[in-house]
Amino acid sequence: MSDVVSLRIDVITIFPGMLNGFLEESILKRAAQKGAVVFNAVDLREFTTDRHQTTDDRPFGGGPGMVMKPEPLFKAVESVRSPEARVILMTPQGVRYDQAKAVQLAREQHLIFICGHYEGVDERVRTHLATDEISIGDYVLTNGVLPAAVVIDAVVRLVPGVLGNSETTCEESFTDGLLEYPQYTRPRMFRGLDVPEVLVSGDHEEIGRWRRDQAERRTRDKRPDLLKVREL
Repeated sequence: MSDVVSLRIDVITIFPGMLNGFLEESILKRAAQKGAVVFNAVDLREFTTDRHQTTDDRPFGGGPGMVMKPEPLFKAVESVRSPEARVILMTPQGVRYDQAKAVQLAREQHLIFICGHYEGVDERVRTHLATDEISIGDYVLTNGVLPAAVVIDAVVRLVPGVLGNSETTCEESFTDGLLEYPQYTRPRMFRGLDVPEVLVSGDHEEIGRWRRDQAERRTRDKRPDLLKVREL
């Protein structure tokens, strides 16, 4: 346990139940059991002051939908914030999430996720509370819990001590700007489809060259935009 790095993650939402199953399965569950990550789902409604536990209100200036109020969000963040915390607002207007961002966040000590709902959050939350704004893609979901879960999953597996073998993440897609090379396992022959001869040759230098070539070809065919960014 001495080599395990601890990361604290707080998720502020009006739907804490959406996180329960997600955080209690697979790698995330094992990460928590190892002490590599500490998860905390924060129910935003506990920071309201009225009997209806209101977290939203009509927008000034009119218009459709409801906007999440600033008071409970500020109180919720302030109840868990540490000096080193990064407060991440999940929003379609944020920086598009990628592997490089996941690597960056995995080096932090404390992450706080604000999960919006309805038409979004009061602008003062974005300008005076959040330190980061992240989007997982150019589309809109009903709330920020699922996007936060995507970010958390990608981050936690990169925390030292979680996967056990640091080499596991070194050759994955996007790690060096390329998609991952093709992978095969037993049986060698399946329905007339054979495994490439080089992979069973035992020549590790040749296998490395083959994998590199395949990664470049696959990236060129499927995601040429990644090659352009890599060249820059």
